Amino acid sequence: MAAVMTLPFQMLGYKYQYETVEGDPMNTLMYTLPNGLKMYMSVNKDQPRIQTNIAVRVGSKNDPPETTGLAHYFEHMMFKGTPDFGTSDYAAEKPLLDEIERLFEVYRSTTDSVARAEIYHKIDSISYQASLIAIPNEYDKLMSAIGANGTNAYTSQDMTCYVEDIPSNELDRWAKIQANRFEHPVLRGFHTELETIYEEKNMSLTRDQSKAVDMIFSTLFPNHPYGQWNTLGHQTHLKNPSLTNIKNYHKQWYVPNNMAILMAGDFDPDNAVDIVTRYFGDMKPNPALPHLAQVEDIRITEPINKEVYGNDSEMLFMAWAFPGATDKSIETLEIVDAMLSNGKAGLIDIDVNNKQLALGMGAGVYSLADKGFYYVIAYPNEGQTLDELKDIILAEMAKLRSGEFDESLIAATINNHKLYQQNAIESNEGRTEVMRDIFINGFDPADYVGRLDRQARITKKDITDFAKANLRDDNYVAVYKLQGADTTQLKIAKQPITPLAVNRDKESAFLKEILSEEVAPIQPVFIDFDKDLGYLTVKGDIPVLYKKNVTNDIFSLTFVYDFGSLNDPDLSLLSSYFPLLGADGMSNDEIAQKFYEIACSYRLSIGGNRSYLTISGLSENMPQAIEIVENLMNNAAPDQAVYDKVAEQTLKERADGKLNQSQNFSRLQRYVLYGPDQVRKLTLTDAHIKGTQARTLTDKLADFNKTEHSIIYYGPMGEQEFTSVINARHQTPVQLAKAPARVVIPTQQPEETIFFVAPYDAKQLYMMEFANDGTKFDPAIENQRKMYNEYFGGGMNSIVFQEMREARSLAYSASAYQSRPSFKDEPYIYITSIATQNDKMEEAIAGFDDIIDNMPLSENAFALAKAGLDSRLRTERIIKSDVAWELIENRDLGIEGDARKSMFDALPSLTLDDVLKYQQDHVKGRHYYIGILGNVEDLDLEALSKRGRVVLLTTEDIFCY
Repeated sequence: MAAVMTLPFQMLGYKYQYETVEGDPMNTLMYTLPNGLKMYMSVNKDQPRIQTNIAVRVGSKNDPPETTGLAHYFEHMMFKGTPDFGTSDYAAEKPLLDEIERLFEVYRSTTDSVARAEIYHKIDSISYQASLIAIPNEYDKLMSAIGANGTNAYTSQDMTCYVEDIPSNELDRWAKIQANRFEHPVLRGFHTELETIYEEKNMSLTRDQSKAVDMIFSTLFPNHPYGQWNTLGHQTHLKNPSLTNIKNYHKQWYVPNNMAILMAGDFDPDNAVDIVTRYFGDMKPNPALPHLAQVEDIRITEPINKEVYGNDSEMLFMAWAFPGATDKSIETLEIVDAMLSNGKAGLIDIDVNNKQLALGMGAGVYSLADKGFYYVIAYPNEGQTLDELKDIILAEMAKLRSGEFDESLIAATINNHKLYQQNAIESNEGRTEVMRDIFINGFDPADYVGRLDRQARITKKDITDFAKANLRDDNYVAVYKLQGADTTQLKIAKQPITPLAVNRDKESAFLKEILSEEVAPIQPVFIDFDKDLGYLTVKGDIPVLYKKNVTNDIFSLTFVYDFGSLNDPDLSLLSSYFPLLGADGMSNDEIAQKFYEIACSYRLSIGGNRSYLTISGLSENMPQAIEIVENLMNNAAPDQAVYDKVAEQTLKERADGKLNQSQNFSRLQRYVLYGPDQVRKLTLTDAHIKGTQARTLTDKLADFNKTEHSIIYYGPMGEQEFTSVINARHQTPVQLAKAPARVVIPTQQPEETIFFVAPYDAKQLYMMEFANDGTKFDPAIENQRKMYNEYFGGGMNSIVFQEMREARSLAYSASAYQSRPSFKDEPYIYITSIATQNDKMEEAIAGFDDIIDNMPLSENAFALAKAGLDSRLRTERIIKSDVAWELIENRDLGIEGDARKSMFDALPSLTLDDVLKYQQDHVKGRHYYIGILGNVEDLDLEALSKRGRVVLLTTEDIFCY
């Protein structure tokens, strides 16, 4: 078994003594500072960047019971700055912030609505005064200045994690900024940020699966915080927050002996320890760190049935309780899970999904530090009851208990887990996620690394004994997600908020200091398509883009066909039918089982003008995988009964889609972009779907490899070996048919302002705006477009984020940008998107109108956007299979060479005037088609009519069926 080793620096070549684990595929180095702060480090030289996580072992389970949601909204407040940044004069700002804190304590204890309104008005007034001193989003400016990507954070029941992807030469400045904010956060801009959190809560209230999961937690663990509130907290608590509780929370939990810094990428570990020690070493630990009292679970001795309601279609959840993540039972549960549902050859896959006994069924492990559960989720066919689904699930569990499965399924599961592990650590993000799980859940690192070896020793008897003990017919919770109004939701009205001052031209002394520090620049590396790709031909004249994998034994082989559902709408039906097909000599079940056994996958993706057949997995099994898929493509056995069931399920999915908010918004966007006539052309009728013949589809499938196509290969085979394998196994005629011409679906060109309003009963509306002046792709304006997007809508430091979220508190997220076409003969389109409360609709429209046409100008903001873009261009590396996909994208647009080089060369001379000119020439003053999905009864249609023409749509209008 693997063991944690503390190796002398001479053996590792480092000056520090690091803990390591023999057999760790990430070669993780672990170090603990004297104050208890842990560091987990994995070196990966693929590109000159470092994925950083700062993980704090505290989450919503640690919320004060009277202010639930606190862990999450404190995460938001960690972006507001410190006494050193985020303010122009903290001494003047602090008395105002103290008074806001005092007023919130009064506010939360006041019940009279009139008195509460008066107090809130005072809070709003003082908050505006404080905003005149504050500098919003200065943290994001700091991150932009050092070229960070993916600035983010997230909170769960057990943790809060802060994420940055930084250039490898910026570790020192990153650590300096992070240490400052972790030690000294200031709770400024609180009441507007809380409005943003309300919007996030509103979004969650339309997610019926989340409501079902919350019900599972509350039923299985009623005595634990997991079951008493969710991460976003109770709605009433969000309206009655406590800044005092937040400060106490930070003091108690955000301490070095409760934190870990996780790093993966291109860095020197000794240097990283030196830097982290310099900035974090003086943080004081909390020797009296609280421990959550462990509580007894309820003992379930008979089935428990619960119900939740929402707009989405019906579904069933079943769950069985388990201990926390480090319990050895979870190792067996992970194997059981894959044996039941792995997407290919699990019992549920073969017995249920492949036989179409449900619209869909899947399973998973929900594992947390203290407790967890195993769940199965199922969607009914038309006319099928949730109780019938429950019987099917229980029958599959009975097979586990009785051993009705082949023992080879266990061995295949282990092979696939090994493949998954290799894939997971391909990226720096994947590596930090592994480190995070070890730290947050309290795994012994050696125990974690040895997990797969122990799982490989699991026997069939172990599985059946485990299922008999844990997955019985009398110890589950069943949650019936029914279609209907959710009467538990509260309607939260908008608060009267004065937009905060943005002060985008102010800079703190701290920011100036960071900007003044010289950092040795990293030289960019751009793609040389002549050198970085191999260009082969197989079967005579089929072109191949070849890229060798020198990292591991995983391959990816993609056949690219330049046609799709726009050329032949029937091809869209193949997406659902193809996974159920068998071929001469092999049934669908046998194909699925074989692919799982050899740790490979295959997938057919049908796009509008391009389709892809991808085979991937362990390279040693590539020839065998190709042979099976080639047989399937060319000799698929049509089965009309199977297709008829596909058609029935497709119609059910289409009907269910009309109940889902996201699908309604997607359909509304399509309607606005293309118009009703084009949408109808793109939509198959129910009669056509039902009347299609299975043989028609298999004949179309056989035509794929008879038509011109190309191949992309990324894997460890040499060019000669690869060519030999493909030539021997790829079945094509001597002469390939010409691919059909690409079909262009024209987007509309608005010549007046029109509001397309579609109904959806929710507390939050979704809105998008669309403009198109017909300008086709033009390389001459590309650099200006990219710079405009970076400045105006590129991230948390952008105009859109600052104005729509920070200053006006209109949304959890908002975006606006000029999108690049996919092909050179297509136009640029301008797109905005926002999700906000129904009663904030007019403010959102006015806000977008203002900032789009009257774009705020700030030399400081532009300089930071420019510096951030420069840093990313210097450190971004397009590697591995992405090189081939980049070439295809360039060919579609008629671009020669790496477009990033053009941007990098132009960047020094680009000015704010160039951005302004682009905005005036290509953005300002255009007409928009605006799609709004919301509860029509709650929307002010009269106000809309004063801004433009209003077109009321039905759900059937936007779906066109």
